[in-house]
Amino acid sequence: MIEDISVRFLDNFKDRTLVSPVLIEGLPGIGQVGKLVAEYMIHMLGAEKIAEIHSIYFPPHVIIDESGVTRLVRNELYLHHTENRDIVFLVGDYQSTSNEGHYILTEQYLDIAEELGIRRIFTLGGFGVGHFVEESRVFGAINRPELRPEIEAAGVVFQRDEPGGGIVGTAGLLLGLGALREIDGICLMGETSGYLVDPRSAASVLAVISSLLNVPVDPTQLNARAAEMERMIEGLIEGEKLQSDEELNYIG
Repeated sequence: MIEDISVRFLDNFKDRTLVSPVLIEGLPGIGQVGKLVAEYMIHMLGAEKIAEIHSIYFPPHVIIDESGVTRLVRNELYLHHTENRDIVFLVGDYQSTSNEGHYILTEQYLDIAEELGIRRIFTLGGFGVGHFVEESRVFGAINRPELRPEIEAAGVVFQRDEPGGGIVGTAGLLLGLGALREIDGICLMGETSGYLVDPRSAASVLAVISSLLNVPVDPTQLNARAAEMERMIEGLIEGEKLQSDEELNYIG
């Protein structure tokens, strides 16, 4: 029987002594920006999966793969070694379905971070503005004032009263609850319409996180996805315009 939260480290992760580790959280959210960035980095860097997380706080259904086989929804941890630091990624299928679950799961993520010696967490997400954006800015939030100069130097925007309403879910709680454990927390939010999956916004966030960690990641494939998405959007807009013109001609 599944526990409230079950964390299973894989057999390949035997040496848990990491070098100056940081955690990057990229769970599903607005525009899927954080998820796109984290999963793209995992793919391009060849990060290795080290753990699976199951929980009753995730939605009550299963994922069906291409061959028709089902599995429980889950979140996962991946690890990438660099010369100067280790990077742990938290990605997965879902966030919690309840307010209580968000808090309980976030505390579990922080327990894992402390177990691995992580003292800095980056959370990635989208900042929905309600309209399409040509060049996405990256907005920031931090849980200690001393972190701001370093983040601003990487091109991150700190705007008064934005994001309005605060940061919902794991991306925000890791900062708030992490501060209680004296873990540095930095949230990077790519400006996005919030209507569709946004690779362009993800590319902006990728550039910032790569700079902050001094870990180059080739953005070519992500930019190609962004260009493809833009062509699709342009097609939709053009289609709506043609339909509107035809309706006006009919009325006239």
